[in-house]
Order: sequence, then C-alpha cells, then structure tokens
Amino acid sequence: MPCQAGSPSISAVPASNTIVALSTPPGRSGIGVIRLSGARALDFTCSLLQDNHFSPQPNSVSLRTIYDPANGEILDRALITYFKSPRSFTGEDMVELSCHGSPILLLHIVDALLHLGARAADPGEFTLRSLSSGKINLAQAESLRDLIDAQTHAAVRQAARQLGGELSVQLQPIKDSLLKIIVPLESSLEFVEDDLPPVIAERINKQLSDLVQCVEELAQTFRAGRLLKEGLRITLAGRPNVGKSSLFNALLAKDRAIVTEIPGTTRDSLSELLNLQGIPVLITDTAGVRASSDKIESIGIERTKRAIADADLVVVVLDSSIPLTSEDQDVFVEVGASRHLFVFNKSDILSHTYQDGSLFGSQAPVIKVSAKTGAGLNDLRDALLQPFMRDFSFDGGFLITNARHFDLLQRTATSLRASNELFQQRASEELVLAHLYNALNYLGGITGETTSEEVLSHIFSTFCIGK
Repeated sequence: MPCQAGSPSISAVPASNTIVALSTPPGRSGIGVIRLSGARALDFTCSLLQDNHFSPQPNSVSLRTIYDPANGEILDRALITYFKSPRSFTGEDMVELSCHGSPILLLHIVDALLHLGARAADPGEFTLRSLSSGKINLAQAESLRDLIDAQTHAAVRQAARQLGGELSVQLQPIKDSLLKIIVPLESSLEFVEDDLPPVIAERINKQLSDLVQCVEELAQTFRAGRLLKEGLRITLAGRPNVGKSSLFNALLAKDRAIVTEIPGTTRDSLSELLNLQGIPVLITDTAGVRASSDKIESIGIERTKRAIADADLVVVVLDSSIPLTSEDQDVFVEVGASRHLFVFNKSDILSHTYQDGSLFGSQAPVIKVSAKTGAGLNDLRDALLQPFMRDFSFDGGFLITNARHFDLLQRTATSLRASNELFQQRASEELVLAHLYNALNYLGGITGETTSEEVLSHIFSTFCIGK
C-alpha cells in the first residue's frame, strides 16, 4: 500500500500514536537502527524518502535515499524494512531504518521524524505495545530485558528459554490443576448442602498438597537463578604490597591494574567482570588498608571499606613471604563479620604457612597462590564459588531468575498452603476458595493477566529506550 500522507484515513490517526527511537546503543558504529511503530510509521517514512508512492512489500528490505524534510538535502542511503500490522513485533505497522552509524546523523533523522509528528518512545514502549497486542506475555517481555542484560552464556540461555515461553509452559499445568480444584468446590457451594463425598475430598486434599510442592520446587530454583542473573561481588582486600593487583590481573588473565613494588600504588577501587562457571563475578581490586596521612590515599582506603561492606565475599590477601603484621590484623578487623576467605600470595617464595581455622580466630578457608607463576589460581577460582554452590545447583534445567516472579510464586505457595489447611479443618468453601483465587491471581500476575497498570509502568521503566 503506497503512502497516503494527508489522506483522511491517515490524518485521522493521532500522530502521537506513532513512536520513534534509536534502537541501537548510542555512539559510533557501522549501523544504527531507528524504529518507528504506529499507524503513521510508513507515512513518516515516505516523507523522509520524499516519495509518496513508496509501497514496500511487508517483511521486505529496500535500499533508499533519506532526505532532510526541512531543506531536501540528502542525509543518507539506508535500508528500509517494513512490517505490516498485525505481523510485526508490536502488532502495529513498523518501519526500521538501518542507517550508517554516525551519532550526529542518527540524531538528525530522529529529530526529523519528531518534527514530522512522531513521538519519542518511552523506555520499553515497543515491548509494551507487543504485550498489549498479545504478541508476548509479561514474563516473555521481561525476558527480553534479561536477554539484553545477560552477562554470561548461561544467562543468555535462560533468558532465551523464557523468551520462548517456557515459564508459561511451566505455569499452565499449575493453573489447570487449580481450576480442577475450584470447579467442584464452587459446585458444592452453589448446589450441594451436604459435605463433599470423602473420595472427592481426599482427591482435593492430595491435589492441593501436590500443587504446594510443585510451586515451592519451582520457586526454589531462584537461588541459582539469582546468581546466574545478578552474579556475585567479590572484593580483594589487604594491606599495601601483598599483591592484590597482581592477583587481580592473574584472575582476569590480562594487565588491568598497574603493578609496581611501591606500596600504595593502587589509589582507587578497580572492578572487572569475570565469568566463573557461568556465574558473572564482579571482582574489585582495592587500595591497601593502612593508616595514611596522604589525602588521596585516604580517599582510596575509604572506598576500600565501602567495597568490603558491599561484597558478597571478601578475599583477604596476605603475603606468605613474611610473617603476619599488625596491618594484616587491621584488615581482618575491617572485614569483620563479612563472608571471607584468606589467600596467601607469593607462594613461589613461601616461608610462612597457616592452616584453615588458624588465622585471627576465623574458620575461613586458606588458599595458597602465586600471582606470578599462576600456581593455585584454579583452587582460588573454585574457592570463590564454594560458599555459594549450595544455592547454585545448576544442571541446565529451567530456573526462575526474576525476583518479581519469585515473590509471586512464594505468595502462590502461601495461599495454597492456607487453602489446604482450611480444607483439612473442614472450613467453609468460601474461605478455601478465597485463597485458591488469590493463588490463581498471583500466577496470572507473572504472565501479565492480572498485573496492575502501576506494576506494568514500573517494570517497563527499567527497559532501555528503543526496545
């Protein structure tokens, strides 16, 4: 269908219903993609092409010249991809402009579309329109954000499985079983004055118990899912010149931090992402902890203390070539009750050794390594994850990775337990049903059937613009 700029059918549609955004990250790149969605997406595209007869085939790509609507100057040669409603991501007419990736050029084209009458998209608005048109459910929409934010291959796989609707598949049998319980209870409430027959009562009791177990088992996968999605924060702490930066570089297998023999070289905290067995680990090198009158070093030490407080695990780095010092003791005092382990660096020139449970009265493990030779690094990598492996029994199965989903599953299990207890106490069907309907409502909240506008607004505000 050719463009119909100015025709009654098009102009009757509010321009603000058509949104535009840059969908690729800001900055210079080979290609930048600009997205349009709404009834006038093709109309605005025709204005950029200065061709009211442009009539692309749906799901096709055309190489065309883009002009500045203000003065007719050529802006770019771009690929124009047209998706016709309802066969598009949003369910509306959509156009994607694949332009050359100059930030100035892309901004100029977006500004031109805004002047033509398009509206700048809100964060996640394309995905929200996809949800509204029934193309995806809420759990799948959230998985898009998780897929974009994924930091390891394992996290990508989990997000992709949720995007494919696996969570909905997991929840559907639970919803079906709930309805099979609700129907006879509703019938008993409406049409039967006597109690339920013992056979039916026993069946409902077993169904409720099985449902509670099923929901709880699904919710328990969040322990591993949270680690997979959010990862761990690990801080290297110690007095100056024990080799924290050398150890940091060795774990990363690259020279990220400056290393010298001068104590106090590291003045600020330095963080990098490390992938350990599919878990994203943010590891932080810090300034050495000691009393200092140097203003810059003192600021670095304060940041070290904050990094220690924020860490899931603190690695207390010690120098195995010399006896423990009072400064080592001060570092341990700073670590306090934080989860920690001890690492004796410079094991290639080892002269002093300590065993687990023999340091400062702590029962934390002791690992011997050499950042110089690499000895013991694999043991250290295993030790970094060991305190969390109870929560990370990841066998490649499906995991709950979203805290909102976990909360709703917990609420579902609580409602199911309450209904089961009331049923066993022979409480009235109204009370039992109230909790069952609450459970059904919580499950619907995961996939969006019963989610309030306020919750939706909060969820989609966390999306990037253009998605």
